[in-house]
Amino acid sequence: MRELNQEELVQTRGGVSITSSSLINSFANAVKVLLDLGRSLGSSIRRIESDQICPIK
Repeated sequence: MRELNQEELVQTRGGVSITSSSLINSFANAVKVLLDLGRSLGSSIRRIESDQICPIK
């Protein structure tokens, strides 16, 4: 590995991108959770209305 001179150090750029893969992944997981929640809520409403609730033992 070679050392950088002063001019190369000044031109060095870095940082965090706004659209990083971890940010996109977290949004995708949040959407999955919301969809699963909606499915569960819809299924429970449908079972309550059709009177097909599992009996409590």
